[in-house]
Amino acid sequence: MIAVDSLRRLYGDVVAVEDVSFRAGEGMVFGLLGPNGAGKSTVINCISGLLKPSSGHVSVAGFDLQREPRKARSALGVVPQELALYEDLPAVENLRYWGAAYGLKGTELKTRVEEVLGYIGLGDRAKDLPKTFSGGMKRRLNFGCGIVHRPRVLLLDEPTVGVDPQSRERLFAMVEEQRDAGACVLYTTHYMEEAERLCNQLVIIDHGRVLAAGTVAGLRAKLGERDTLLLTGDFPDGAASRAVERLVGNGLRDLEIIATAGDSLKLTLSDGSRHLAAVFEALAAVGARVDESNLRRPNLETLFLKLTGKELRA
Repeated sequence: MIAVDSLRRLYGDVVAVEDVSFRAGEGMVFGLLGPNGAGKSTVINCISGLLKPSSGHVSVAGFDLQREPRKARSALGVVPQELALYEDLPAVENLRYWGAAYGLKGTELKTRVEEVLGYIGLGDRAKDLPKTFSGGMKRRLNFGCGIVHRPRVLLLDEPTVGVDPQSRERLFAMVEEQRDAGACVLYTTHYMEEAERLCNQLVIIDHGRVLAAGTVAGLRAKLGERDTLLLTGDFPDGAASRAVERLVGNGLRDLEIIATAGDSLKLTLSDGSRHLAAVFEALAAVGARVDESNLRRPNLETLFLKLTGKELRA
């Protein structure tokens, strides 16, 4: 349903996206992850037709976006990170506007708008203005505007930013329902737990390039089932590296630093609970001090940090 082939996008002399390729099929949620500035928005904008690729090809629902843009866009629904709502129009009028923009009219438009209002839990607020809504209600209305025309492909750009836990759960359920109804959902997020919960497959990009791609289980397996050890305290320059070199020399071969700062240190290692004492001892021997420790099983955040050296929310 989405095919991206060797996508490249330049802004003047700056390369924003370089040789990005992936496929996303119907009935799935496909994750697009990366730190701020990685190129996610550029990829999304090329898929939605807002940007023209410098080279490469994008197709949506089998239609080449450059040769058949109207057909490609007619299959597409977009839920942007920035709310695409008219604050001074009632909720029902927002939905009518976007439905009509995609060709719905008459009884079909009226029926579909009523369906979506109930679906997003705003049936009793249909005539109220979005500017009176909570953040979660606005996000749900934003979602409704993106699906009112029953798109076959849905682009969701960080749809849960700034929402309360109840609205987030409802948005998760709606994403899963769209997937189960056969839609292809492209999902970008700054929250690893969302990607692990929702995504069948994903790509991780940084500096405009694909760093890793595959299923969640497959990407997690790339870590070799290593744990993540987060330490806070005082780690003078070079202390962590010297400690790791000492432990690797003593047989802890898979120990690796994935992020470091003056007051924090993140490591990956196998069977972490068995080696905690040795890690603390090695750090103390090079002048570091550990105040707190947190040992976690391998997850997508571990892989992301290993690949990019950055927090996803950075």
